[in-house]
Amino acid sequence: MDLRKIGAVARKEYTHLLRDFRSLYLAFIIPLLLILLFGYALSLDVEHIPTVVIDHDRSLESRDLLRRLDATVYFDITAHLDRTADMVRLLDQNRAVMAIVIPPKWAENLKANRKSPLQVIIDGSDPNVAANTRAYITAFLSTFNQDGLIRFLNRQGRPPIKTPVEGRIRVWFNEDLESRNFIVPGIIAIIIMIVGALLTSLVIAREYENGTMETIRSLPLGAGEFLVGKAVPYFLIGLTDVLVAVLMGQVLFGVVMKSSFWLMVLASSIYLMVALSLGLMISVVTKSQLVANQMAVLVTYLPSLLLSNFVFPVENMPFVLRGITYLVPATYYIDILNGIYLRGVTMGHLWPDYMVLLAMCGVLTGLNVTIHKREGL
Repeated sequence: MDLRKIGAVARKEYTHLLRDFRSLYLAFIIPLLLILLFGYALSLDVEHIPTVVIDHDRSLESRDLLRRLDATVYFDITAHLDRTADMVRLLDQNRAVMAIVIPPKWAENLKANRKSPLQVIIDGSDPNVAANTRAYITAFLSTFNQDGLIRFLNRQGRPPIKTPVEGRIRVWFNEDLESRNFIVPGIIAIIIMIVGALLTSLVIAREYENGTMETIRSLPLGAGEFLVGKAVPYFLIGLTDVLVAVLMGQVLFGVVMKSSFWLMVLASSIYLMVALSLGLMISVVTKSQLVANQMAVLVTYLPSLLLSNFVFPVENMPFVLRGITYLVPATYYIDILNGIYLRGVTMGHLWPDYMVLLAMCGVLTGLNVTIHKREGL
């Protein structure tokens, strides 16, 4: 390859970028907005669940139960009601997710060692929130029952009772269980696809629509030199966006890498080359900016968001979709970022993902060169 020819093509593309405000907007402004929106707005943590209660018993025990419930980080008691109709109205208006109804003589039955049911109603319109709410309230009531049983037996004059199994739970890698600790690394994968695939999907289609492709074919320019020259400006823009995303993640959200920064740069560079190759191939195949943009969204952006184990777990997907996830480059890149950001592992653990991305890059580059040679370059 002739570096002078590559530099000439890169300068031409760089000049076009400076004159095209829309491309610069897509390259810099949208990634910044994505970081802010995903980082602040997207949260998978279910906490402070709005809860309403109807306490017909009004005993010391019922008030203690509700006090302990409200003291947890998971539930916020927003209203003490007297009528069932008011409870139903708040649930219908989506002003409460859970309701608890304590019947009369609840504490009396509890002290008499009789069944003491209480009613728990959960809004199931959001299955994820409902499932977490049910798990939280089940664990809370189990702990409440256990504490009450131990106090009752101790009051009988028996020696202090210790539970036979004591679970000492320790969370590794994401100790605070903050969803943003894995959301922020996943945003980087989405940003690279936007810059790499969406932008480059327009560059060659634009040459066809402007009628300049025939002039390019007449130049002493090889397919590889043309592709590399077109990709260089977007590669530099993509790396800049990655560095900005890393910096914003650390400054705004406190998400810090536990492993090597250079491992992240290497993975980002390979993944960015995969994204650029996809975008260039879409561009030359479609030869239309409108069609190329729509196809890039369907082929690159949406799979990276939905099928990469970023937001939705792959294990919960149907068998066919699980197979498709192995073809999505973001699956391997996000796994690398999770290893670097959360688990603090080294290349010894991450090399299979690197190899897969390198193989994808090689295959896509070879296809691009072959297609462009058939187009006359």
